[in-house]
Amino acid sequence: MDIQTIQYIAIFIIVLIILLAVLKAGKKDAHLELNKLVDYLGGKENIINTETNMSRFIVTLKDVSIVNKEGIQKLGAKGIVEIDNQLKIILGENSKQLKKYIDELK
Repeated sequence: MDIQTIQYIAIFIIVLIILLAVLKAGKKDAHLELNKLVDYLGGKENIINTETNMSRFIVTLKDVSIVNKEGIQKLGAKGIVEIDNQLKIILGENSKQLKKYIDELK
């Protein structure tokens, strides 16, 4: 092997390590965001039921008045509709991930 091939291999390995570190950090951030969202919903004790419908996350709550809607929107919700004790939160592709996370908490 010549020196140039060794340099290319070293650069490839460094880029791969950086990519893996970024992906791992992204997963950690997503987990923190889901924890914040559960807190903004009043905690896991406040959540009665969850559903997903395409990009919407539908959550039935014991007490809607303790929900931090501003916080939820700052996390990336595109809209929130409140009907009785139920919130329909437009989250996009993250709605299924959130439902799975909350189901695991209960």
